[in-house]
Amino acid sequence: MASVLPYKISVLVFIENPAGELLLLLRAKQPNLGVWTPIGGKLDMATGESPFECAVRETREETGLRVSPADLHLFAMIAEKAYQGETHWLMFLFRCQKPIATLPPDIAEGKFAFFSREQIKDLPIPETDKAALWPIYDQYRDGFVALKADCGRSPIKITVEQITGAQA
Repeated sequence: MASVLPYKISVLVFIENPAGELLLLLRAKQPNLGVWTPIGGKLDMATGESPFECAVRETREETGLRVSPADLHLFAMIAEKAYQGETHWLMFLFRCQKPIATLPPDIAEGKFAFFSREQIKDLPIPETDKAALWPIYDQYRDGFVALKADCGRSPIKITVEQITGAQA
């Protein structure tokens, strides 16, 4: 019998500064140790936290930026099967429509920097981010897309399940 992988629910929040550069975190912990990612975290399922509530909380905790659900645009939902062979993830991707003026101080999870979208292409980032996350951001950040990604195979197989609204 195949082992059952745990299912986790998380959010990622894409935040820009006034110059349009994106805020990324160089992760000091797993998952994604040593690579650059947008901020985010897991939903507090014990309290019934919604993805929007989680995005608001994580943005405040990690960056100090205070936002409301109205400041967030949900642009993608991704179901990742067997990420790193360890976990299934359901991820909600948000674009913060309120810019962050200054670089946040380092936190236990890592250190921050701003990058242009072009610079991100040359950074050490997770394989799934390179294959799916950033192309999704580029194409759907002003609309909405639902996808599933089979990470248990190489190359990762990505299937679009629904698209709504703007596409770049």
